[in-house]
Amino acid sequence: MPPRLARVVSTMRDDVAAARRNDPAAGSDVEVVLLYPGIHAIWSYRLAHRLWRRSVLLRPLARAISQLARALTGVEIHPGATLGPRLFIDHGMGVVIGETAVIGADVMLYHGVTLGGRTTSPGKRHPTLEDGVTVGAGAKILGNITIGEGARIGANAVVVHDVPADAVAVGVPARVRKVAVVDPFEVDPAIYI
Repeated sequence: MPPRLARVVSTMRDDVAAARRNDPAAGSDVEVVLLYPGIHAIWSYRLAHRLWRRSVLLRPLARAISQLARALTGVEIHPGATLGPRLFIDHGMGVVIGETAVIGADVMLYHGVTLGGRTTSPGKRHPTLEDGVTVGAGAKILGNITIGEGARIGANAVVVHDVPADAVAVGVPARVRKVAVVDPFEVDPAIYI
C-alpha cells in the first residue's frame, strides 16, 4: 500500500475507533462507517480541506463539497478550519465549525454545537479547542478564544471568554465552575470558582 493511502486508511480507522470509544451505542465498525453522519462530515471535510489548502482555484470546489456534506449530514465544517485527529461528532445535526476554528486531538462535540465568530474582521475569529475537550449539546463557543486541554463545556453554554485546562464551564454566559485538582493531597481552595 502506498504511504499516502496507508495514512488515509490509518486516519479513517482512528476516526472509527474514536466513535466506538465515545459512543456506547456504536454496535460495530461497519455501523459507524455506514451510519454515523459525524464521521461522514469529518471525512468530507478532510477532502475539502486538502483542496482548500492546495490552491485558491480549488476553493470553490472545496466549498461545494462542504455544502454537499452539510446537506447530507446536517454538519457544517468550513474547509478552512483545522481539525485534529480522532475528533468525534456525536449525532451531528446542527454542528457548525467556522473557517478559522482550530480543534485539537481527541475532542468530542455533541449535536447543535457552534464554533463561531463574533466579528466580521479578517484573521483569526473562531475558537481554538485544545486536546481532549468535550462540548455539550447546543453549546456556543464564540470568538477568538481558547478552551484549554481537557475542559468540558456544559450543554447550551454560551462561551465568550477563555476556559482554562481541565475546567468545567456552564451557563449563559458561561462561567468556570470548577477546575480539576491535579494532586488531591494539595487542594488549593483558590482553584474553585
